[in-house]
Parts: sequence; C-alpha cells; structure tokens
Amino acid sequence: METALTRLAGVRHPIVQTGMGWVAGPRLVSATAAAGALGILASATMTLDQLRAAIAEVRCRTDAPFGVNLRTDAADAGDRVRLIIDGGVRVASFALAPSPGLIAELKEAGVVVIPSVGARRHAEKVAAWGADAVIVQGGEGGGHTGEVATSVLLPQVVDAVRIPVVAAGGFFDGRGLVAALAYGAAGVAMGTRFLLTSDSTVPDAVKARYLAATVRDVTVTRAVDGLPHRMLRTDLVAALERSGRARSLLHAIRRAAGFRKLSGLTWRQIVREGLALRHGKELSWSQVLLAANTPMLLRSAMVDGRTDLGVMASGQVAGVIDDLPSCAELVARIMKEAEETRDRLMALK
Repeated sequence: METALTRLAGVRHPIVQTGMGWVAGPRLVSATAAAGALGILASATMTLDQLRAAIAEVRCRTDAPFGVNLRTDAADAGDRVRLIIDGGVRVASFALAPSPGLIAELKEAGVVVIPSVGARRHAEKVAAWGADAVIVQGGEGGGHTGEVATSVLLPQVVDAVRIPVVAAGGFFDGRGLVAALAYGAAGVAMGTRFLLTSDSTVPDAVKARYLAATVRDVTVTRAVDGLPHRMLRTDLVAALERSGRARSLLHAIRRAAGFRKLSGLTWRQIVREGLALRHGKELSWSQVLLAANTPMLLRSAMVDGRTDLGVMASGQVAGVIDDLPSCAELVARIMKEAEETRDRLMALK
C-alpha cells in the first residue's frame, strides 16, 4: 500500500512505531523496520554513547529504514543530530517542535524531518519551517496528550497543511488505518500497540497489566507532572491524586533522588529541568520535581517492572488489545485487515 509516507520514509507499509521512552529500543525498532513499517528509536532516555550504540545495533539487525526521536531542548541536541546524519538514519522525529535551523540542517543532509504535534497551529508552524511531514496525535494517545479527539483533530490538520500527515491516537488495526487514510492521512502511528508485542522488551508482568486493562482503566491525570498525561490507573497514580502538598513533595523528593542517582544529574540540574518544564504553567514544587524525573517513573515500570513505583503511559487502545503478536505478525495482520476493509467498502459501490 503506497502512500506519501511510504515514499517519504522508504518503508513498505504506512505504519509508524512511535519513539516511546524506555520502550522503543533497538530490538523493537529493528523488528518493526524488518516488518516493513517505520520504527523510531527513543533517544531522550539514552546517553549520547547509548544512542550511538543503539543506532549501530539497529543497523546490524536490519538494513531497512528507521528513525530516531529527539528532544530539541536537550543540551547535546546538536551532537545527536550529527549522530543521526553520520549514522545514515532515514528519519528524525521530534516530540517538541524543532527550530527552523535544525530542520534545515537535517534536510540538507537528506534526513526526513517528522515532528509530532497535538494542535493544528503547531502543524502549520513546523510545515512553514520546512518539516517533511507531521505526526498528529489526538487525545486518545498515550503519554502527554491533548483534549481534542483524533477524529476531530486529524481532518483539521489535513486541511491546514500541504505535507503528509500521519494519524496517531486510537489506532491498533487495519480498520483504523483505512479510516485514517479516508480522512486524508498518509498513514498511522501507534505506540501502545507496538509496546504490546513479543518484540517489546517491557517486562511480561507489565504487559499483563496492560492486557488486563479495560478502557475505563486508562485515565488522564495531572498528578504526575502537572500536565495532562494519559496512563493506566494504578495505586501510585491514585495516591498522587489524593496526596496533599506536603506528601506530594515528599514523594517527589524521594523519586527525584532515585532519578539523580540513575542519571548522574546534580540537584541543581534536576530543578533547572523541572523549572524549564514549569515555564508558562502553574505547577507546585512537587510537580516541578516530578516533571523533571518523570523518565524515572516510566523506567521503574517499563524497565524494572515495578508497577508499584512507576507510571505506565498508555493510549486508550490498551482497553481493546488482548494479544502479544510479533511486530511481523502485527504489521502483516493490519495490512491484511486494511485490504479486506478497503475491498468491502469498494463492494458497496
């Protein structure tokens, strides 16, 4: 199924595996790429050396195109961009809008630039700056998310920009892919669906928690870092929502201490990062600390399997997923369903 996305990224199928922190590592990305979809490495939770090794590992596992997700506000963003260019990575994706200069540098080197956005105006901005495509995530998506449903946001963005649009938030099967294409998208991006595969390195016990979840078990909370964050409802999330200011601050300090030990950051650096995230928002001091060490909370669950100490970002689709296929099986199934759905619609003429 050829679309503007497949032509741009050089992949066989119009499907993107998103760059989920602690989840989208070399094994998942290479399995996705080998299946013909676009796998994206999550570099925000990697050091520069770890990213270099991860790119090399994907290269050893497959010769298919793949991407790397970057944080534009990272202190070493320039070094990471050079790694991407030197490593021959096909796609650079961004959770925050990259600067016009960064877009130009990547494009000059032949790297495809695909930022993720959550609003029409953000899509218009990065398109004007030269982005090659955008991933637009509706409110159903996991992690930090907005309030507008994909079915409303997607057509707005498609109508507003003249670059390929990839739909994210609420997709998990071939029917959804066909629906996105009908809206004018060039493909779909999925996080939770790829997290719940046999190629994902997330611990089995954590995957079991996702599989057991119903749609009602996926909630949006501001208790973690002050921003709307879609995740599984757990005892930790409930405790954070119930906590008063003093107790929340104590929780935040304890977790910040753990993050400091893991990351090697100083207390000054942790607070500085939290304040940067606080800019323009009304966050308490506990939320400032939690915002700075949210990666630690995610790591506790996604790497260590400690669902009691960590948070589990999740799209609403977790409530309708009940299996753990390989990436190859998943992509083949989605494409088969999409073809069957398209044929069924054509038969209605």
